[in-house]
Amino acid sequence: MNNSIRIMLVDDHAIVREGYRALLQKQVNFEVIAEACDGAEAYTLYKSHKPDVVVMDISLPGQSGLKAIDRIRQFDNQAKVLVFSMHQNPSFAIQATRAGALGYITKSSDPEVLIRAIAQISENKHTLSADIAQALAMEKLGQEQSAIDELTVREFEILRLLLEAKSSQDIAELLNISPKTVANSHYIIKKKLGVNSDIELTRLAIKMNLVNLLDLVDEAK
Repeated sequence: MNNSIRIMLVDDHAIVREGYRALLQKQVNFEVIAEACDGAEAYTLYKSHKPDVVVMDISLPGQSGLKAIDRIRQFDNQAKVLVFSMHQNPSFAIQATRAGALGYITKSSDPEVLIRAIAQISENKHTLSADIAQALAMEKLGQEQSAIDELTVREFEILRLLLEAKSSQDIAELLNISPKTVANSHYIIKKKLGVNSDIELTRLAIKMNLVNLLDLVDEAK
């Protein structure tokens, strides 16, 4: 397997990773060499295993996949990351690309799409699943969608954590920044999105499919 593509899987669901691994190991030139359940573990394992391709979910406990991509790319600016996510909103693909991912594939894609994307990423080629490519190619995403796409990777990550009802202190610790930076970013996010309160911010996030109302109910339990 000297010419195989060495892959690291990052997903917080063990059963899901098992399914990915079974699929990928069937490919004669693929080898799954490491698995991580969160962003911190992904960063640690990347440094020790140096995989050819990282297949990364971005919805992870604690530090998200976006933060993990950024950390991995800071350690190795040649790292090749493919995001494999349930999120079909093009904003997630835009932020993943800004963080350093070479590709974005949705989990609703056929298995062949994932296999082909890994091969393309290994050759340093950019790739998107058809549904994301179509969404990004739309002539007009609308004013609200465009505003969300103007958020920086850090602002987008802070928004995600705010929507998970994380405190400023918790967010600061997760992102290794100061609570003051979180507060300033919180203000800037609301200003960029044209909302005046956290209630309006949450309503906008639900409207733009950045968060599911059922997810918020689960967080409150």
